[in-house]
Amino acid sequence: MKVILRKKIEPLGDIGTVVTVKDGYARNYLIPRGYAYEATESGLKRLEEEKKRQAIQLEREKKIAEQLALKLEKTSVTIKMKAGEEDKLFGSVTSQMIADALIEKDIKIDKRHIELQEPIKSLGVFDVLVKLPGDVKTTIKVWVVKE
Repeated sequence: MKVILRKKIEPLGDIGTVVTVKDGYARNYLIPRGYAYEATESGLKRLEEEKKRQAIQLEREKKIAEQLALKLEKTSVTIKMKAGEEDKLFGSVTSQMIADALIEKDIKIDKRHIELQEPIKSLGVFDVLVKLPGDVKTTIKVWVVKE
């Protein structure tokens, strides 16, 4: 049976690819889970409409992410931590702590978008990378100060 893939499936191919699979695999797995359409004229039209909607949605998300990135570039966050000798922290600053500090400034970001290259374990000023949807990247300044 020939099907058109709606999602990228590793052994089969990318979105929009027409592949031939066994009938049972198509009827019992791919089509019921929404991973593929049957390769017909209407299936091709449906896939094209779906691609247009996804492109519009991605464009919206990217615009929102770019606006948020501009706001984040101007933002700095202060996190108070207990520190010992030579300004070493007891523990480390996590992405959750940074996300919570941003919420206090009315900026809501999922902690999974905050990327710490290495754990912050000392006092100081750090540039932290934030990856937003739509491949938008920005950095924020994180000030770690003694409590």
